[in-house]
Parts: sequence; structure tokens; C-alpha cells
Amino acid sequence: MIVVAALYQFVRFPNYQDVQAPLIEFCKSHDVKGTLLLADEGINGTIAGSRAGIDAVVTHLKEIGPFDNLEYKESKAETMPFMRLKIKVKKEIVTFGAPAADPMAMVGTYVKPEDWNALISRPDVVTIDTRNDYEVMVGAFRGAVNPKTRSFKQFAEYTQEKLMEYKEKPVAMYCTGGIRCERSTAYLKALGFKEVYHLKGGILKYLEEVPQEESLWEGECFVFDQRVAVKHGLEMGSYDMCFGCRMPITEADKTSEHFLEGVHCHHCYNAHNTEHYERVKERQKQVKLAKGRGEMHLGDVSETRPARSQD
Repeated sequence: MIVVAALYQFVRFPNYQDVQAPLIEFCKSHDVKGTLLLADEGINGTIAGSRAGIDAVVTHLKEIGPFDNLEYKESKAETMPFMRLKIKVKKEIVTFGAPAADPMAMVGTYVKPEDWNALISRPDVVTIDTRNDYEVMVGAFRGAVNPKTRSFKQFAEYTQEKLMEYKEKPVAMYCTGGIRCERSTAYLKALGFKEVYHLKGGILKYLEEVPQEESLWEGECFVFDQRVAVKHGLEMGSYDMCFGCRMPITEADKTSEHFLEGVHCHHCYNAHNTEHYERVKERQKQVKLAKGRGEMHLGDVSETRPARSQD
């Protein structure tokens, strides 16, 4: 069984560039894969490995950085959900681009998963999903507003155009693991919103702790690895991912006349020219031939498809 650990912390981390190379070697030595982002403002990422490997890396992080208050969540996977290790240095650990959105200066009021239902059931509360449109279509909290963004970098513009009318109302915000709400609630507070709430630990913590029979969550939760989505109890969900556009797709979507395995789905079947599709079809043909020989082809969709970024 593989342990999947999602973690982040906003904290001043001035030597972040110095630890990149040794941290890569440490993770490799413990066979841990996934992605970690390092910046002056902290750390963010998801990694996977054995129980011993994850424990070693988390302990090591606390030794090399000021990470004594990590927001940390675990789930399980039957197989390794990442094909490689990436540790990157960035300007921000989750891209937003508005200087006022500083979680180390101020954030919204944290709400525990067990108290979330009562909050968002109040008639005076506006519930905002801070995630992107392709995530929302997989699942969302009942009655939540979908900003219909393509990337988190659009959320500041969305706030200025659509959310200012709620400035005097209680606003409850949520995201996958909590980090985007750290940024977005800080932004709303800086703009003068009076009451801003934030689901602590995000959807993943809610699905882990709140019994399904009490849940106000509808659907599954998109995650940023090859599991694609998870359900209550953080069990693996039912979605797959299109190699062509990286959109989540269902088994029903695969019955569409516009779905071609490893090539395109109904979202992207006309997004490229004929030459592109012929090239991808040939790659998919070679993948199948390699599988027939018991080998792994470098272009295997199931092995090499890229994970999306939380941006």
C-alpha cells in the first residue's frame, strides 16, 4: 500500500533554494515521488511512497525548515500515483499574483470539518468554491457558487467582478486541501470583507472525517495525481483522465463517438489538426504493441500522463 501525503505551510523560508538539491537526493534515497514547491513563503506539494519513506521525508522537512505547523493529510493508493519526483523553487507556493493575498498577514476564520455543514447551511452564508471549473464538475458542496475559472490566477479578477456584492455577508470558502483558501481568504480580508470562513484541511479532510450519511458533498473530489478523483473515506474514485487534454472523464464519456483512447475525448476531439492526431494515434498503437510484449512504452498514457497543477 502506498501512502499519499499532501502538505503545505505558509512560513518564511529564506534558505529555500539551498535545500532543493539535497532534498531531491533525500527523497530519491527513500523512493519517494511526487511534487514539492519551495518558496520564500513556505512549502506545498503532494508526495507518495512507503510508510517508512513518507515518515522519513516529513521528519527531514521539519529538520531543514521551519515546518513545525504543517497542514498535513494522508490517503492511500494501491499503486504509486506519481511517476517521478519534482522539487521546484517558485515565487509562490500556489500562484495567485495579487500582493495583498498574504496568508502570513491575515486569513479567514478556520472551520473544522465537523462544523462545516452547520455553517454552509445558514441562509445568510454565501459558499464559494475556489477551485477551477474542471474540478467543480467532478464534485462540489451542495449550493456552492462555481466561479468558473480556468486557473486560480483568475480568482482575483473574479473576486473584483463578482464577489464584491457579498462584502457585507458571511462568505465560506473551500478548496481541495486548504492552500488556495489560505490565499483567497487573505485576499478577501485585505479587500475589507467582514466575515470570511475557510474549511480547514479542505475537501480532503472533510471527506476523511465526515460520515457519508451526514455529508453535504455531492460527487467526487478531483486530485492532482493519477488517481484523478477520490470519494468519501478518501477511497479511489471512478474518474479517468483524457491524455489529450487532462480533463477528468467518466466511463460514460468513453462511450462517446468523440473518445479515442490515448488520443482525445469529447472535450478536445477537435482541438488539434489532423497531423497531430495521426502522430498521437501512432504513439498509442506503439503503446498497445509494447503492452502485448509485456513491456512499458515511454508514451504509455497510464504511466506518463502529467498531473495538473493546483494553479
